[in-house]
Amino acid sequence: METLFKKYAYINKKIDAIDYKRYFFDIVDFRERLIGIVGARGVGKTTFLLQYLESLEIADDKKLYFSVDSILGLEETLFDIAESFSNLGGKVLVIDEIHKYPNFELSLKEIYDFLDIQVIFSGSSAIVLEHKKADLSRRAVLYRVKGLSFREFLEFKLEQTFETYTLDDILSQHTTLAKEISKRIKPLEYFKEYLQFGYYPFYFETPDTYYLKLEETVNVVVESDLPMIFNIEPSNIMKLKQLVAYICNSKPYELNLTNLASKIGINRKTLYLYIHYLTLGDIFLKVLPKAKGDTVFSKPSKLYLNNTNLNFAYCGTQENGTLRESFFVNQVDKDYKVEYSKIGDFLIDDRYIVEIGGKNKSYKQIKDVENSYVVADDIEVGFGNKIPLWLFGFLY
Repeated sequence: METLFKKYAYINKKIDAIDYKRYFFDIVDFRERLIGIVGARGVGKTTFLLQYLESLEIADDKKLYFSVDSILGLEETLFDIAESFSNLGGKVLVIDEIHKYPNFELSLKEIYDFLDIQVIFSGSSAIVLEHKKADLSRRAVLYRVKGLSFREFLEFKLEQTFETYTLDDILSQHTTLAKEISKRIKPLEYFKEYLQFGYYPFYFETPDTYYLKLEETVNVVVESDLPMIFNIEPSNIMKLKQLVAYICNSKPYELNLTNLASKIGINRKTLYLYIHYLTLGDIFLKVLPKAKGDTVFSKPSKLYLNNTNLNFAYCGTQENGTLRESFFVNQVDKDYKVEYSKIGDFLIDDRYIVEIGGKNKSYKQIKDVENSYVVADDIEVGFGNKIPLWLFGFLY
């Protein structure tokens, strides 16, 4: 325990300089006894955990953070450590990288059932508690978190505060909202930078080596996290990487799974599984057709890399259309259902039809469709049912 407290004190000093709090700091209900924070590597989960502990007005020996890496190989189990902490009067225990601990769900259930402490854990976005035999989903409140929105990127970069808006706010008041924001900043001046570099907070730490760090982050997901969680054979890891490379060089609407399976050298069932895994791991972003359930073997109508930063890091060339659609889906699908639409590009919440394009995009394809909108890149302020693409980065 003494070693863990020393490590926590050391790590906490390194995080003190980071003042910015991500959007999920305001939505987590800290009254719960067991809280899970899952999301892609690099989106700020560890920083969030340490900021929460720092915000608590309790003695330092009543709170403890450690990463599972620190206890792997020790004789003590996760429950043993939690019990020792509780016996010393501990109140809040934070466990990082929980997915690395074998059968972590059983240990968390035991801690929840027998110890009177609060536990907050973080892990890979690929964790699916609902499928765990301990039925942890009935005990834990799970929050799935995303990378920086365009709004958060601006706040982080400019040290200003901007409001969030609902989808209905943007659809009905976009002209007013865009004008108000544009009085303070020139959004298009920063939008391209966000598309290339702005999704992961560590961009602000080491901008010159951002893509190298991003590739390392993705490699850990593909080479370690996913194989660990889904028992993927080491010999098949290269297949996952090939799949990422292929999607990188394909247009979303030209997805042919039969050809893709043949190119990679796997059968269709395995291909569906790998797409599912990479989607859960926040490497892929898929859009399903309407009226199809989101199952492992649901064929996506469109498949993207999870965010536009990955396109710039992994793809030799970037298609503007792909970048625009990827940004839109990534920002909108946090709180709203996004499905493929045969009219326009996307159907949002079974109600709104959206066509994505450049500044000269017309209403031709959706002119007679109710609740339809053109979402246009390279415009600062829209008019009528034509909305600036960048404004959808203010949804969270």
